[in-house]
Amino acid sequence: MFNKIGVVGGGNIGGVLVQELFKRNLAKTVALMDVKEPDLAKGKCLDIAEGSPIIGADVKYDGGRDYDVLKGSEIVINTAGVPRTKRPDGTIPSREELLATNLKITDMVAEGIKKYCPKAIIISIANPLDAIVYRLYQQLKPPKQKLMGMAGALDSSRYRHFVAYEAGVSVENVEAMVLGGHGDTMVPVRSCCRVAGMPVEKFLDEEKLGAIETRTRKAGGEVVGLLGVGSAFVSPSWAALDMVEAIVFDKKKIIPSCVLLEGEYGIDGLFIGVPALLGKDGVEKIIEVDLTDDEKEALKKSAAAVQKTVDEVKAVA
Repeated sequence: MFNKIGVVGGGNIGGVLVQELFKRNLAKTVALMDVKEPDLAKGKCLDIAEGSPIIGADVKYDGGRDYDVLKGSEIVINTAGVPRTKRPDGTIPSREELLATNLKITDMVAEGIKKYCPKAIIISIANPLDAIVYRLYQQLKPPKQKLMGMAGALDSSRYRHFVAYEAGVSVENVEAMVLGGHGDTMVPVRSCCRVAGMPVEKFLDEEKLGAIETRTRKAGGEVVGLLGVGSAFVSPSWAALDMVEAIVFDKKKIIPSCVLLEGEYGIDGLFIGVPALLGKDGVEKIIEVDLTDDEKEALKKSAAAVQKTVDEVKAVA
């Protein structure tokens, strides 16, 4: 258990995060910051705290509209940003279309972290994820092990779910990972997908696997389209919490995460989703997977897409 974990953004994801942080007793104090009036953050925290005796959670809270509630946080989870919402014509904005607005929000988040908890480990969820993580890096210049994005954990979970459903097996039987950027160029790594230790091809044919991999890349948009307003919020929260638990309990757990690469996979200076060993110090090791030639090429294309977005970030003062 940590002394304090902070969450920035009290929307759907922030609400689930605080609820689960209480329920799982991951910190003695949970903080939630959101600028919305009259005081959305404090209201959500109070609601959860009033139910804490029912679930046996002896957790205190700090909630408010100012970043000072984050003071002393050892982990900060950033969810702040405008979500993707279906337009009247049925189209869905890309994560990149959210870039300009969410960069301004991210700059304020970075300023708050720098002032009140500069040594915190940061896990960012806000989209476009790869770009927002890079912006936090620009503004904060933290040690590389202390900044990561939640992307691969969620994308890999989606991949596992689709495989389990189509194969007719328990999700517990499926091991899978998704690398690359958190967008349409992400790379479901078929060569690493196993069902009860056996190659996934033993259970699903080429056509079905191709359809699953395409659906995995489009999974976020599929949820947005069905919801109409907002985007997925429970699964991203659980994915981030998997990362938090790995850090809080020093699990040394390998979770695909958006981390800074410095030559690994032939990529330098970009935050990209790759398997990372997470423990008490944050990102403790980057794992290099043996990819097929096709997977290497797909990862290269994904990195190029992330680089394009990062170039846009650099162009915004």
